[in-house]
Amino acid sequence: MKVAMLDPSLFTGRYDDSLCAALAGQGAQVTLLGRPMRPTDAIVPQAYAYCPHFFRRSEALRGKMGEGRAFRIAKAAEYGLACALGDIAPMAGADIVHVQWLPFAPADRLMLNRLKGKVGLVHTVHNADAYHADAGVQGRGYRKLLDLFDALLLHGDTTRVALVEQGVDPARIHVTPHPPMRLAPANAADLAAIAPPAVPRLLFFGTIRPYKGVDILLDSCLRLWRAGHRFELVLAGKPFMDVAPLIDTITQAGFADRLITDFGFLTEGRLDAHMMRADIIAFPYRHIDSSGAFLSALHHGKAMVTSDAGMFGQLPDGVAVRVPAGNAPALAQALLPLIESAPIRRDYGARARFYGEEMGSWKDMAVGTIGIYETVLAGRA
Repeated sequence: MKVAMLDPSLFTGRYDDSLCAALAGQGAQVTLLGRPMRPTDAIVPQAYAYCPHFFRRSEALRGKMGEGRAFRIAKAAEYGLACALGDIAPMAGADIVHVQWLPFAPADRLMLNRLKGKVGLVHTVHNADAYHADAGVQGRGYRKLLDLFDALLLHGDTTRVALVEQGVDPARIHVTPHPPMRLAPANAADLAAIAPPAVPRLLFFGTIRPYKGVDILLDSCLRLWRAGHRFELVLAGKPFMDVAPLIDTITQAGFADRLITDFGFLTEGRLDAHMMRADIIAFPYRHIDSSGAFLSALHHGKAMVTSDAGMFGQLPDGVAVRVPAGNAPALAQALLPLIESAPIRRDYGARARFYGEEMGSWKDMAVGTIGIYETVLAGRA
């Protein structure tokens, strides 16, 4: 079985790499089609092929243009042209085209219409609201794209319920649990770049977007700092929102020395080093279906604090400390015992690690995914 896996912008490179390798391990002939790799990418294809099919020209200009408006326009124009008129042979020659992310819905429709009827079309819906209501034109029309696929692969009941409420045919929905992930491990240089904490360290890592509730986390930390509690907060990742006002608030309150920022596209090794140095990891999301960041942190055995949004609300009791989404006072109250007590942190960390060990494997997911492919192909026949 030939599978063309699509993630044009490599939004979830670690996920893509894990799934493609597992599918190849089950005998599928897999090619992952994305953009040219960057130094921060850690994909090392094992038994599958990688093709930098998308954004070749705009990525070549990225170093000169930066990542401002001009670069985004260039990317959109290149992608739109590729979807409308570009070479689709690497996809049309497969049995299954499995799309992980649809980066620009108006253009994606053009490509999907060209492929419809030629191959089996499968899409992983990572979140029912793919862009968390902040994508603008990028996600306009995304819901209608779902009707073009033969099967939709989801990771939890939250997404399933949301899609059914949006009118998606339940017969096309398949739920496969999201296995834990491991980022590329930190090396000696990564660890040397992240100083060990002198006081309990709270970490937020990954892309920084409005729906992830960084402002809520900072509000809760300010409450605790003003009450005299000593700990530090690390924000590690690329901001996709204006964080300057948030940083200014911390500075004006006199707690700039308690906040550590490591902004930018960070390598997986550097993120792994941040997790190794942390005592507590926070996921204060306003809304989410599933979180790859959370699943990539479990094996570190650190105490976790989450909101009750999406998959977090369905975690077994004791895996993480949960608080109502959007509630800064509740988050501050939940953080306090973890900040003050190393034994409590160790207990929650052990529970998180055990939960990760008990979850399914990528092999299990590959077997289930191939079963979905076979159902799609049988329906086409």
